[in-house]
Amino acid sequence: MDYINLGDTGLQVSRICLGCMTYGSPATGKILPGRQSWALNESDSQPFFRQALELGINFWDTANVYSGGDSEIVIGRFLKQNSIRRESIVLATKVCSPMREEPNGHGLSRKAILFELDESLKRLQTDYVDLYQTHRWDYETPIEETLEALHDAVKAGKVRYIGASSMYAWQFAKALYLSRLNGWTRFVSMQNHYNLLYREEEREMIPLCLDQGVGCIPWSPLARGVLAGNRTREGGRHTTRSSTDPFTDYLYDQPTDFDVVDAVVEVAAARDVAPAQVALAWLLAKPGVTAPIVGATKKRHLKDALAAEELTLSEEEIALLEKPYVAHPVLGHF
Repeated sequence: MDYINLGDTGLQVSRICLGCMTYGSPATGKILPGRQSWALNESDSQPFFRQALELGINFWDTANVYSGGDSEIVIGRFLKQNSIRRESIVLATKVCSPMREEPNGHGLSRKAILFELDESLKRLQTDYVDLYQTHRWDYETPIEETLEALHDAVKAGKVRYIGASSMYAWQFAKALYLSRLNGWTRFVSMQNHYNLLYREEEREMIPLCLDQGVGCIPWSPLARGVLAGNRTREGGRHTTRSSTDPFTDYLYDQPTDFDVVDAVVEVAAARDVAPAQVALAWLLAKPGVTAPIVGATKKRHLKDALAAEELTLSEEEIALLEKPYVAHPVLGHF
């Protein structure tokens, strides 16, 4: 496993980030925000934590909302029970999404940030998180309030670095400017929606991140499994997630998306590798990309991710992969 600095910081992270939305507890009955029927329970999650460590993946990403907090719980319990040195892991979590159906149960107000941070620390059984991220833009809270609260969390020693997730480039530019103007801690990372099926981030967000020294850690690098073949053009569904994840239908509903999938399959067949390796190799070679966030429910998923790091695509292969792309509306910012 190779390691790389996160943006302009001195923090070194593995080039693959373990996405932990998959781990915690499966939803039963009414599916609430942050709970999915395809999530793995604690005992089924642990082999993937062990595999990540064995492969040298030191960068783990979760959120307070994943499995209603259970994702953080199983991570914290695994690290503690297995005596994993805290300093050996770069632990990232997020705040903003609804945790309770009540006023102040969501968002990026000072009250919400400081309360939810303490709750995350309890679940993770740690004194600090390495990367604390805003999960989305909060239109109900002045960004100045959010930024100052995050700065105070850093100064209190509970957070090492701060990051952000999907938003418009103008919003991110405003946040970076205000942080510099007021002497507050600046965002060092952008967790954005970026893959072969969704490349709108190439227009403004990624150039902004490159200019400002911000590392990109894309979510859904395999388009929620579509680029790995979990769906077919005819409507076939091959996995539990592909059959029960309506958000995928929202993000990737253009018929031309499968033209891109076909190109991935063609390149993968010629190389005699899995399509997931090709899609990840393309992403890892893109300017500004630090570490794609990869979720895993089968042992081969992380092995494919590791192999992708060593796969170098030719200019001809890259052109073949990119040619079928058709522009999308902005997606994933809520």
